[in-house]
Amino acid sequence: MADTTDRDTRDVNFSDLGLSLWLSTQCKAVGLGNPTPIQFNCIPAILKGQDCIGCAKTGSGKTAAFALPILQKLAEDPFGIFALIITPTRELAFQIAEQFQVLGKPIGIRVVTITGGLDMMQQGLDITERPHIVISTPGRLADHLESCKTFSLKKIKFLVLDEADRLLEDDFGEQLQVIFSALPQKRQTLLFSATITETLKQLQEVAMNKPFSWQSSSEVITVEQLDQRYVLMSADVKDAYLIHILTKYTSENDKSSIMIFTNTCKYCQILAMMCRELGLPCVAIHSMLPQKQRLAALAKFKSNQVKVLIATDVASRGLDIPTVDLIINHNVPTRPKDYVHRVGRTARAGRGGMSMTLVTQFDIKLVHAIEDFINTKLVVYKVQEKEVMKILTEVAVTRREAEIKLDEQDFGEKKEINKRKRLMIEGKDQDKEGRSKKSKVNKNPKKRKKPTGKKFSLS
Repeated sequence: MADTTDRDTRDVNFSDLGLSLWLSTQCKAVGLGNPTPIQFNCIPAILKGQDCIGCAKTGSGKTAAFALPILQKLAEDPFGIFALIITPTRELAFQIAEQFQVLGKPIGIRVVTITGGLDMMQQGLDITERPHIVISTPGRLADHLESCKTFSLKKIKFLVLDEADRLLEDDFGEQLQVIFSALPQKRQTLLFSATITETLKQLQEVAMNKPFSWQSSSEVITVEQLDQRYVLMSADVKDAYLIHILTKYTSENDKSSIMIFTNTCKYCQILAMMCRELGLPCVAIHSMLPQKQRLAALAKFKSNQVKVLIATDVASRGLDIPTVDLIINHNVPTRPKDYVHRVGRTARAGRGGMSMTLVTQFDIKLVHAIEDFINTKLVVYKVQEKEVMKILTEVAVTRREAEIKLDEQDFGEKKEINKRKRLMIEGKDQDKEGRSKKSKVNKNPKKRKKPTGKKFSLS
């Protein structure tokens, strides 16, 4: 991938990049002063009609890097549907929609967001009204394309894959194939991500139209303003350490917001219940919550009504909340790039921030892998163990009570029902599928691999 120096762009304005006066004026009105390096390098190339692969640190302005040239081209020849933006998470889809609506306000832009968890019938009606921009998660858009013929994507000018590494490498292969088959061959394809992967490198090499490629030249993947810490502890006292750190930090930084990441929906829910019971108001976001509840939780957190957000990795991509000063990794991510995206929720756009990773005796290798990946060492964060021991029993009891309440609520039952429904629709034997999966796990425990998604082309 082409590597361009992160030159100082403080003396450059958006009109110098070839953007129209109305658009550069709107940038100034919404607080975008000078272009960031990824905007400086990618916007002119996109305006020239080139495909583009852009990779830069979290908080570097990637959304504006593709939104601004798309809006300029749309203003020159407005029609719907003009651009399709695909993103892996629902929350990120809504955030991108907000940015398009703000930047495109002077031209009366029409944006539709298509995600799971909301009324599919209403979404179908919204698409048929020919919006200029459609922003969607892969699964729901594929469902619309397969179930109705009331709209067409055959005339779009732009396809954007935001957080492209996750879209191309996770289990989105089949849905993306359905979407790509509905798109015109002649279009501009733009891929943006915070982490460069082998898949993106290979894509650049085999692409028929050689894309313009730009990657931040910094050796350290995370931003310089991020203070990266770790806390070493025994696994059985991790929750007590978390509550102690949370209580201390919130009392000393009453204007700061905190995001806590954990690895499963169930644990996310348990932590949220524990925090509330222990007098720490919080909201939770995970995939087993209804979409309206997820949006309401995010709105409360963004508006500072609640200072603590507990989430799974559905909230680790792209979300930009300026008040977030601390990220806590309740578990050490198994993939180093997931760590990069999590801690990227703070220290954005030149601001400072801290990340804190709770490390147990079982996580040492994972931490070393992360340090090798980001090319920097985490620094120890000192905690008074005596203070933690004072609340150990209370935290343990509260957690047990939360687990009992969750079991009484049949947490996860809805997910299991939806899974069985899907198998029925596909004509598969539910019991047989369950047994087959179980036997594979038992036979080859060491050979299990992470899903890489179905292979496909971008054409």
